Amino acid sequence: MLHSPCTKLISRARLPLESNFANRRLFLSLPSRPSSPAAAHDELLDLFDHLLRRCRSADHPGRVHARVVVAGASGSAFLAARLVSVYARFGLLDDARKVFDGTPPECKSNLLLWNSILRGYTSNGCYGEALELYVEMRKLGVLGDGFTFPLVTRGCAEAGSSILCRNVHCHALQMGLHRNLHVVNGLMGMYAKLGQMGIALQLFDRMGTRSCISWNTMISGFASKCDCDGAIEMFRRMESEGVEPNVVTWTSLLSSHARGGRHVETVELFGSMRMRGIGPSAEVLAVVLSVCSNMVALHMVKAIHGLVIKDGFEAYLIVENSLVRAYGKQRQLKDASQLFFEMESKNIVSWNALITSYAESGLCDEAFEIFSQLQKSNGCSLARPNVISWSAIIDAFASAGRGRESLELYRQMQLAKIAGNAITVASVLSVCAELSALNHGREVHGHVIRALMSDNLLVANSLITMYMRCGCLNEGSLVFKKLVVKDLISWNSMIAGCGMHGLGKDAVRYFDGMIETGIEPDEVTFIAVLSACSHAGLVVEGRKLYDRMTEEFGIEPQMEHYACLVDMLSRSGSLQEATEIVKAMPLTPNVHVWGALLNACRMYRDTDFAEATASHVFSQNLDTTGSYMLLSNIYAANGRWDDSARLRISAQEKGLKKVPGQSWIELSSKFYMFSSGRALQLGMEDVYGVLKELTLQMETEDIIPAISLKTSS
Repeated sequence: MLHSPCTKLISRARLPLESNFANRRLFLSLPSRPSSPAAAHDELLDLFDHLLRRCRSADHPGRVHARVVVAGASGSAFLAARLVSVYARFGLLDDARKVFDGTPPECKSNLLLWNSILRGYTSNGCYGEALELYVEMRKLGVLGDGFTFPLVTRGCAEAGSSILCRNVHCHALQMGLHRNLHVVNGLMGMYAKLGQMGIALQLFDRMGTRSCISWNTMISGFASKCDCDGAIEMFRRMESEGVEPNVVTWTSLLSSHARGGRHVETVELFGSMRMRGIGPSAEVLAVVLSVCSNMVALHMVKAIHGLVIKDGFEAYLIVENSLVRAYGKQRQLKDASQLFFEMESKNIVSWNALITSYAESGLCDEAFEIFSQLQKSNGCSLARPNVISWSAIIDAFASAGRGRESLELYRQMQLAKIAGNAITVASVLSVCAELSALNHGREVHGHVIRALMSDNLLVANSLITMYMRCGCLNEGSLVFKKLVVKDLISWNSMIAGCGMHGLGKDAVRYFDGMIETGIEPDEVTFIAVLSACSHAGLVVEGRKLYDRMTEEFGIEPQMEHYACLVDMLSRSGSLQEATEIVKAMPLTPNVHVWGALLNACRMYRDTDFAEATASHVFSQNLDTTGSYMLLSNIYAANGRWDDSARLRISAQEKGLKKVPGQSWIELSSKFYMFSSGRALQLGMEDVYGVLKELTLQMETEDIIPAISLKTSS
């Protein structure tokens, strides 16, 4: 009995693709006597094509490929294209490329082969390689078709090259594909990805036929730019032309409103979607939960949680993570923890959601405990601390006033070879500013330069604040001057920094410079510049700025502005005028306003005025230690020791305690804190010894009166 070549080949090939019974059925379906060699060749190609289509694991394509080579069929462009597709489907791009490169030269004109390799690269996110192949394809004179261009436009969109996008657009026009639905959809998606919605809209308006994908592409494009109005206008136009929005349409629309901060409208749109009978997807539920997280809407979170259970979305990781974050944002940490620990599978997003929830609630120790559990979790490579995990825990300790621990965590992050992002750097720099840790701040600045983050506004503004608070005005000014784009915070940081060091005129100059650049000042700007004028004694300039705030910029004075104005007038000796302003305030003066008056009374030793001011403080039950101490010191400065002692005893009887002043110094990457009544740290005895020697030397030179230094144990 004669056998066809394909039957002989299969009898030798033991391919574990299917059961033997299934293979036998396949063999029986093949004709035993091909009518001609050409027919035998076609049968062979069909057989291998069939086997390649039924590959179910990554090791199957290679086995079929081996038999293709043995059968001498590797010169077929059709089989080569199929092999490329199957290899790419399993992510085996190197093998796919070897097949492509190994095809005979005459096969390189086959468009199916080119489309297969282009699809393989784009499907696996290798857009650069796909575009390089497209350029090579054009050089060989192979022209694309309606399947080629959607792949190439996707690569162009990811590459972000406007010139390349225009060239590909021209190629499509030259091929007469300007009416091809799939090609035009790809071109619109490409321009939308680049943010060129004007061109995308022109293409859309010229389309003779549109699909739902066409509409979704446009709505998604507006959504990616957070153009809620453009997205909703396109949505309404879609409905007016009788096209029914699907779940993809609604997802894009909801996403645009969520990213644009239109939380209430997002919830309303979700309600409209439900009323129309369109079931939500996991992505839609995640978007709506993220919106509820930013609203005081615990009842809505619980309602959507019920919907998640009802519609069977509990097992969707994106939904579970969103629920954990939503409950965490609503300060329902018990519910968030319960959801987290009940999750069958967790990824790094799950861990970060819970860590951030505790961190934002001010529970840094609890957040660190979860972070430690994440560090010990070695079961999955995805479940290890990343930059978001570290940033959350570092910021948690920084916000809680535990700066030294925050800096230590940053050191550990560096040892773990995790590169900090802009948020991490900003948190660490805020700690350096708070502790006046200049050396640490400079180290972070070095990291910023190496990581090419100098132009990041968040980082640059944090650097300015750090340098100004550490007394390095020149370095802060240099960072400011190097900024190509400066925002309101940049200018406010410079104004506040100058004011902090008594450079009132410089602060006013920066204020004028900000106005000249067209940036409108806000309430914080005027607090900073008025405070600077107050400390520098620039009463005339301060009055003018206060008047401009209300008249020119329409900013209503807040308590802080009144406190600055009262302090400025009081320091200049205009106590009566300052008192009249306090009495005429539309707001009830707080302790800071009265404190400014009391401090001026201390400076001018005006006991009568101080007593009158203090009576207002005490009558309003503003029982703050500072007011008692100020008045007590005024009595003492005027020799009224009995009154001074009486006031201090009164403060003690009310349980008021003065928060002790603190100062610290950084030495060899360690911080040493000085505070009255605080036990000495290791090595502080030597510091106090040096301080005693300096004091004796100063006494001999009549610089300060003799004082007694006592170390506390």
